[in-house]
Amino acid sequence: MELRVIEKTDEELRMEIAGEDHTFMNVLKGALLETAGVAAATYDMNPEQSGGQTDPILSVKTESGTDPLDAVADASRRVQDLTDDFMAAFDAAA
Repeated sequence: MELRVIEKTDEELRMEIAGEDHTFMNVLKGALLETAGVAAATYDMNPEQSGGQTDPILSVKTESGTDPLDAVADASRRVQDLTDDFMAAFDAAA
């Protein structure tokens, strides 16, 4: 996975996440929206046929005092924890 910060301020972040699709981006966006200090999170992905961006652009806006990169890190850890819990439950059921 390749990440490229397009724009960052104290309370806003736009980041390209190369090679990902709606499946991952929806999970990450959901985790971000559940993260303390996050005011808004969304992503944009234009179809290649339009000549636009093909890799998703994640946009995060945070409340004052919350670094958007820290919020993405927290949300990513939450996604990893959920995945680990699912795998443990799956293995136990098999």
